[in-house]
Amino acid sequence: MRGCALPLTQFTYLPSHLCNTIIKINSFPFLHSFPSHHSLTIHNPTTPIPFTSLHAHHQPHDDDEQENFHVLTAVKSDYNDIMIVDTPNSRMLLLDSSHNVHSILYKDQKWTNSYWDEFASLPAIVPKGPIAILGLGGGTAAHLMLELWPSLQLEGWEIDDILIDKARDYFGLSDLEKTTEDGGILNIRIGDVFIPSEDSHRRYAGIVVDLFSDGKVLPQLEEVSTWLELHDRLMANGRLMVNCGGIDEGSSVVDGSTGLDNLSNDEAWLLNSALKALSKAFPGQVSFCCC
Repeated sequence: MRGCALPLTQFTYLPSHLCNTIIKINSFPFLHSFPSHHSLTIHNPTTPIPFTSLHAHHQPHDDDEQENFHVLTAVKSDYNDIMIVDTPNSRMLLLDSSHNVHSILYKDQKWTNSYWDEFASLPAIVPKGPIAILGLGGGTAAHLMLELWPSLQLEGWEIDDILIDKARDYFGLSDLEKTTEDGGILNIRIGDVFIPSEDSHRRYAGIVVDLFSDGKVLPQLEEVSTWLELHDRLMANGRLMVNCGGIDEGSSVVDGSTGLDNLSNDEAWLLNSALKALSKAFPGQVSFCCC
């Protein structure tokens, strides 16, 4: 569709207190580490866990809020309401009625100052081998990973073929599907990652899990069996890195609207359905934080 200009302040972003949560999970021995500003650690005391800084759900730069943005395309698929907007500083992918930013590429820098930067650290802490991204979106994490690790073999899973087509057109995803000078590449898999297929037997050094619908974590991620199955798809000493903060969980838990005002953020996040499933799947071995 033809682009239009609107003040970016008219667009809706997820408030900063509704933060995402990322968890790293070792294949064996188990290690679940989550770097951020507030920490609650449950793990094997004989295994040290490194912590670094994490910026949670993407927030636009202050300058962006005063800019105009142009709608480059807006389409409806079987899975999403897809909108791609362009500003002088960035290009963003917004999905479904939540209008959450699911991917962003800045025009003057690679880093996002958000959780995608954390995903880009995964190759440094896993064995050599392919890495899967479940919930590829516009490919922000893939862009960062191949920029930092140009020999990396990535597999990006996305259920929405129309979204992938738009990401190829507007987010340079097709460039990542070409082999780099160092042999790195992004191979895209279209389909439901939870439906058994020939690829289900493939083992990964690391798996990024970033799966949402309507701003909520997919219900499969609230099931213990899902995490055990994903864990089985890791190589020895591989890790999962998980974004499991959703707007429903965050709005009711973190801001105290459920009447749990006396709980700390860390205690409240233990009520997150995905985190509860992870804790049951890997008892006593989960460490997480949120900003």
